[in-house]
Amino acid sequence: MVARNSAYDLYLTRALKQAEIVRTDTSAAVVDTFVKNNYEFAAGVKQQLENDARRVGGVRLLPGRFMVINQAMASQKGKEAGARYLREFVEDVKASGFVAKAIERHKQPSAVVAPLGFQP
Repeated sequence: MVARNSAYDLYLTRALKQAEIVRTDTSAAVVDTFVKNNYEFAAGVKQQLENDARRVGGVRLLPGRFMVINQAMASQKGKEAGARYLREFVEDVKASGFVAKAIERHKQPSAVVAPLGFQP
């Protein structure tokens, strides 16, 4: 059970050879549909699954992860002022605590703020 066209749907579609993937229209519908229809497994963003497990009950999250989705931002080549502004903005919202407060406000305890100056 996955949300249609999500990153994990695309990954599992390529990786699974002997399983049927059932899809919902949204990530928010995955756990409710999974429980209602008594499916074997559900996949999704950890924070969404954690919130749904608390809300629904009877759902166990497996430890670890099966994939990583790296987030990124981009600017056009040759637009150095825009790229510099974006880098400074990202560092500022991390350093000011804005990102950490947003994570707390949205009750996402397993989400983490990247360290200042982080360059993957």
